[in-house]
Amino acid sequence: MNLFRKKAIADILKSSSTEAQHSGLAKHLGVRDLTAFGIAAIIGAGIFSTIGKASADGGPGVIFLFIFTAIACSFAAFAYAEFASLIPVSGSAYTYSYVAFGELFAWIIGWALIMEYAIGNVTVAISWSDYFTSLISNATPYKVSEWLCLDYFTAKASYIKVMAALLGGSTIEQIAANSDLASSMEGFYAYSSAPSIGSLKIIFDAPALLINVLITWLVYRGIRESRNASNIMVVIKLVVVVLVIVVGVFFINTENWNPFLPNGIGGLLSGISAVFFAYIGFDAISTTAEECKNPQRDLPRGILYSILICTVLYVAIALVITGIVKYNELKVGDPLAYVFEKISSLKWLSGVIAVSAVVAMASVMLVFQLGQPRIWMSMSRDGLLPPIFAKVHPKFKTPSFSTLFTGLMVALPIFFVDINMVTDICSAGTLFAFMLVCGGVLKLHTDPNAPRSSFKTPYINSKFIIPALFILTLSLVLVYAPDWLGYYFKFESWSSFFTKLPMYAFFIGFALISYLAFRYSFSLIPVLGLLSCFYMLSQLGSKNWFYFLVWLIIGLVIYFAYGYRHSKLIKRA
Repeated sequence: MNLFRKKAIADILKSSSTEAQHSGLAKHLGVRDLTAFGIAAIIGAGIFSTIGKASADGGPGVIFLFIFTAIACSFAAFAYAEFASLIPVSGSAYTYSYVAFGELFAWIIGWALIMEYAIGNVTVAISWSDYFTSLISNATPYKVSEWLCLDYFTAKASYIKVMAALLGGSTIEQIAANSDLASSMEGFYAYSSAPSIGSLKIIFDAPALLINVLITWLVYRGIRESRNASNIMVVIKLVVVVLVIVVGVFFINTENWNPFLPNGIGGLLSGISAVFFAYIGFDAISTTAEECKNPQRDLPRGILYSILICTVLYVAIALVITGIVKYNELKVGDPLAYVFEKISSLKWLSGVIAVSAVVAMASVMLVFQLGQPRIWMSMSRDGLLPPIFAKVHPKFKTPSFSTLFTGLMVALPIFFVDINMVTDICSAGTLFAFMLVCGGVLKLHTDPNAPRSSFKTPYINSKFIIPALFILTLSLVLVYAPDWLGYYFKFESWSSFFTKLPMYAFFIGFALISYLAFRYSFSLIPVLGLLSCFYMLSQLGSKNWFYFLVWLIIGLVIYFAYGYRHSKLIKRA
């Protein structure tokens, strides 16, 4: 049983060319369109929502976290750009892993990417619904009923919690004023007012389902229509973000920047998941490789340009909002709108921000919904999924069945998903993909027979730099954080051990990578990309590692039940 059989790059390109001749995708994308797709994917929940929580935890110093995360993503982006230039097909990290590590890893990464694109879009759809219903309530005399804005299980759990408090003697007013219970009131009202079929309450997030249907229809219709819609939405939200920065800079009170790191490094790093989620999506650009006019030239540029532009905007926005109000006020769902509501002369701008947030979330969904069907299509071409997933619509030139199936995968979890859990699991799957792409570039660099990409990551020898960085990290921990070291090396219980396991894995991995870098003189940039993504993965917590492991096990069951036996590499052999 050869689980690590690899695909030759020449075979991939030949297969892609054959597919293009028979039922290929339409080539409409240039570097400007790819950059716009990247911005569309990145500027979404991060700048309109999660930046508030990250700023509340880290203070104005959250800009360092945005910069660190951008640098980490840029290291990974160099690896993506090099692979995208070498293998300009729709498979993204899935295809890159097939070349570098073999079929089993390719399946694992393809399965992980489902978490980033299809499952991640569940989060985006629900967030879009929150913004949309809030906008309807604030800007019109109408209101969307609670039972049409929430999933069934969240509503039922909230109802039980509030009823328990009521039976305990609390009043509705007291529960609404209780910070621990106030968030359950929406679910309570939703469950209480929902119509029933027999004993079953009818509760679902109608706006989230609606936007999913609309985006799926748009992506199904064609890449040109998706590109045009994306470009329009990007222009709208860029105008609003720049307007917020330009107007807001005149209302900054520099005293609000003191202290710059109010909760220290620990408080800053607690926002790492929220900040990283803000950058998820730039890699979706690489899934459109077969629809690019000149993928070898334009894909690397589109990936790197989008990260650079978005980082500048994130840092500027973070400085503006933490300068206008104190950082500890920003733990709200709509921080930008909240900040400008505090300035009486600029309340009109909060309404503009609310509209642009709805547009921004829709554009993120669009790019994610573009990416996932193309992953399905590539896996189907290799025989790992049924042939129908590779079907291209004869008129619209899009992967038709895969697009509809992705829309269904987003729609079903909307009825019952926990949005917070999905956010962290989505980040875990993405970071794992980034790590394998960085590792894949390192593996190709050490293979003298591997073809060379037209885009080359700048080579800096890490032979001494990475081991020195490992020793420096340990030294700083010993000198400045002995309590932290004592905590991780103190065995209290098996439960405590598993909680600490992600950090153990990181330091063991760091030591191993340091040894390999010294032995093989690895290129520095992909090594730093691998390490920084590994570190962020370790900060997601053991619970999310467990959920991610369960997801991978489900994927492996499907692989051995279908993919391994139908792989086209077996048929060639």
